[in-house]
Amino acid sequence: MKIAVDAMGGDNAPEVVVQGAFQAAMEWGVDVTLVGDREAIEAYLPAGGDKASIQVHHCKDVVRMDEAPLKAIRQKKDASVAVAFDLHKKGLVDAVLSAGNSGATLAAAILTLGRIKGIERPALTGILPSDNGRVILIDVGANVDCRPIQLFQFGLMADAFARTTLGMTNPRVGLLSIGEEGGKGNEQVRSAHDLFRESHLNFIGNVEGRDIFTGQVQIVVCDGFVGNVVLKLSEGLAEGLFKMLKEEMLGSLAGKTGLLFNRRIFKKFMKRVDYAEYGGAPILGIKGVGIVCHGGSSVKAIKNAVKMAHDLAMEEIQTKLSQQLK
Repeated sequence: MKIAVDAMGGDNAPEVVVQGAFQAAMEWGVDVTLVGDREAIEAYLPAGGDKASIQVHHCKDVVRMDEAPLKAIRQKKDASVAVAFDLHKKGLVDAVLSAGNSGATLAAAILTLGRIKGIERPALTGILPSDNGRVILIDVGANVDCRPIQLFQFGLMADAFARTTLGMTNPRVGLLSIGEEGGKGNEQVRSAHDLFRESHLNFIGNVEGRDIFTGQVQIVVCDGFVGNVVLKLSEGLAEGLFKMLKEEMLGSLAGKTGLLFNRRIFKKFMKRVDYAEYGGAPILGIKGVGIVCHGGSSVKAIKNAVKMAHDLAMEEIQTKLSQQLK
């Protein structure tokens, strides 16, 4: 499997992106094609190591973070993210990931690869930790305004993803709202609730924000505006709580002693809640494999995103989703 990495996309590109992709290639033997300005990319390729699994596909343009996504993709045919998805369409690579302009990444994926039959809008899938394994949060930023049928399709795709990729046998599906009762929420959520209730999904009803991490639900459905807020809040809360806890413990001798003896536990906890461990958010609903990463992704996040892209390509996620949705 070959993974195309948009080397020019991201707040810290190409340095961090190139280093993360290089580490994935060296550690797991993933074949990586770095797409972007050759000179800029090669300047950050670490010396040493077997670079046989690293290739560079040169292109001169890039979509900036502040550009209108759709307009940029249509006008900049030689932009790195557009070229990466074109390589995917031609069968030269099996997946694409980008930490650049997320709207442009989505636009390039949809315009170049197309949508799975029956899906109105592809969605971004976040994976969060909980008391009982992992939780799928869909959508986390692709669609800020949705119709009820689109929310229902998000649930169908997440259910198929959970069963085929994460090994969940009968995932519990919840619709994110402001109350557990079916009549709570805006008109969009209330109408979607009726669709879920009449479906074959293991729908447990509405769930509230506090339920996401308790383990009682494995798939949480919402529109991309709400989902993105939830995702960013969760990441910031985990980092903030750990920082505050560390400051409190370092403020006393007893705390310092406790921190010293429990260092392994703290490291294990941080690994569990660190978004970089998951790498990025898969785009569900396209005819291929696409991963959207944070603009400020670390080297570790990029490395893990490459691994995720490789695994999804190996599992033929598009074919499995299509079959499950039928």
